[in-house]
Formats: sequence, structure tokens, C-alpha cells
Amino acid sequence: MIDPAKLATFATVTALVSLVPGPQMVFVMTQAAWRGPRAGAAALAGLQLGNATWFVLAGLGLGALALAWPGAFTALTAAGALYLGWLGLQALRHADHAGTSDEPAPRSAGRHALRDSLAVSLSNPKSLIYVLALLPPFVDADQPVAAQLAILGAVAIAIDVAVGTVYVVAGGGLSAAMHRPRVRLWLERGVGTVFVVLALTILVSLLGGQTGSNA
Repeated sequence: MIDPAKLATFATVTALVSLVPGPQMVFVMTQAAWRGPRAGAAALAGLQLGNATWFVLAGLGLGALALAWPGAFTALTAAGALYLGWLGLQALRHADHAGTSDEPAPRSAGRHALRDSLAVSLSNPKSLIYVLALLPPFVDADQPVAAQLAILGAVAIAIDVAVGTVYVVAGGGLSAAMHRPRVRLWLERGVGTVFVVLALTILVSLLGGQTGSNA
């Protein structure tokens, strides 16, 4: 249904984009380091659920809504940044107790990581804009569009999972040292700082975009 050469080009472009460390992959790695490898895998799963959702929404034609009502997507992006910042502050607060406790991560860590990752992914409408920008050159309007989107989405998610697994493993390597209270203290401080910086970066980019549009 999709020309093999065109599909190979799409896979190459997707792989190159996935290999560039972005906020979502950093989030997955820090979850693996903070809550453990299983939580990192859960975070990666949540991220892919979000990506799949954006592919479905793109197929339903929400790109037109993004163009007609950009303010809603800007507000959603801001909400996602604030949520990420809140997670960072929670990590920093939790670090205050990390130096005196060597208890293992709770069993609910995986559920929390899945929930947080899905929320971060779904509150990032830039993912939809990315999908809308990437897909059109690879979709043949004379063929069933839904089937093509399903194939392209499956390829993109498979590549993202492969790349994300590397981040989970890297974060899991740091998690192995978390039984040492001092290491946990500084790692959780680092995780919290990363989340807060990512949130501020997103908010600053939004303000810059709004200033540019008003100029």
C-alpha cells in the first residue's frame, strides 16, 4: 500500500528525529533513574500511548482545528509545561528525605510513571504539529488514508520504542546506585532540576512565540 522506498525514507527521517534527545526522552530516562528501570519502561509505554493518540487525532483531521484555534493548543502546551514543572518541584521536595531513607521505590512507581508520561505527551500539541508536518509527503491520497496512517504510526512508534529503550537502560544504570542515600539525594535533585528547566524552557518558547506573533 505504501511504496517501500517512501516507507524507508520515512523510517530514516523518524529515526534521525528520535535520536535527537528531546524533553520526552529525557523524561523517560529520568523516570528510569528516579523510579527504576520498570518505571522507565512504563514511562516509555505512556509516551507511545500519547504518540498513538496524536496519530489517531491527526487522522481525524484535528490539524484543521490546530490552525483554526491555535490559542487552545498554546494553552494546552502551557498546561503541560506547568505539570512538568510541578513534577520537578515534587522531585526536589522528595530529595529532602532521600538522604535519610534507603527504602525501595513503591510498587506504584510504574503506574505513576505511565500516568505522568502519558499526561506529558498528551499535553504537548507540538506532537500533533510534528505529525502533521511529517506525514503528508508520505501519504498517497489515492489510497486508503487510515490504513497508511496506521502503518506509518506503527513504524514511528516501533522506532521510538527502540530509541527509548536505550534511554531506559541508561537511566536504569543510574538507578542501580539509588540504594546509596547520598547518590539518591543528588540524583533526585538532578531529576527535579531537569524537569523544572524543561518546563521553563517550554514556557519561555511560548512567550517568545507570542511576542513574535504580536510584533
